[in-house]
Amino acid sequence: MWQDTASQYGASSSHSQYYGQAPQQGVPLQFYAPGPDQGQFYPGSRSSLEGNMGAQVPIGQGGAVPAFGGNIQQQPGGWWTAFGTGGFEGEPPLLEELGINFSHIRAKSMTVLNPLRRVDERIMDDADLAGPLLFFFCFGVLLLLSGKPQFGYIYGFGLLGSISIYTLLNLMSENGIDAYRVVSVLGYCLLPMVGVGAISVVVTLDGVLGYVLSLLSIIWCTFAASGIFVAVLRMSDQRLLVAYPVALLYGCFGLLSVFNVGAESTAR
Repeated sequence: MWQDTASQYGASSSHSQYYGQAPQQGVPLQFYAPGPDQGQFYPGSRSSLEGNMGAQVPIGQGGAVPAFGGNIQQQPGGWWTAFGTGGFEGEPPLLEELGINFSHIRAKSMTVLNPLRRVDERIMDDADLAGPLLFFFCFGVLLLLSGKPQFGYIYGFGLLGSISIYTLLNLMSENGIDAYRVVSVLGYCLLPMVGVGAISVVVTLDGVLGYVLSLLSIIWCTFAASGIFVAVLRMSDQRLLVAYPVALLYGCFGLLSVFNVGAESTAR
């Protein structure tokens, strides 16, 4: 009975309209080639992403698969470029977007290490905190390796000292300076104190050698920081007044590098 029903549907005009002929044996299937009016169904479509498609011919004709023209643009390099910092073409590097510029860090560090050189008054136009945070962290790690865990005191003195010097500089100068640049200058000028911290890992500084090295580092840090502040704020006549509170701040860091503050409370 189902065979008769199938034969009736097979003989219907609607069925024969779409399936006019049965597929022949041994002849490969042919794909439908769109006509010239195909674009009316998909007016926003295009032939390919880049370039044009090749001639659309059935696979059976000629015995070859039609080729497609054009190429897809790819970024040069392999999968490891995803972990790099160069970014794509026309985009800034990742470190630059994060505010980390190694050339600027090196230039400011060399200014601190050579305080006798004339300081450019525009050196802090591009202030950053990448270098200061790195130096503060290195100073704390070096003191930790020497048996002096002083992270809390380091960040505490740094915060209170930065606020105090920021207030004093804005009261003394006519132009004024923002807190971001104050922290940046104080952090970069801590570099000589980081060297003392590195020496404390090898040699015990609780003696004459430690006193001399800490005193020299305090003078070095104070001279460099006061020189930068005076150059930026154009306060050459008030350098001693600027150097005094800065020396007190770096003196606290010098005491941390020599003495183990809080050791007695820990022993109790």
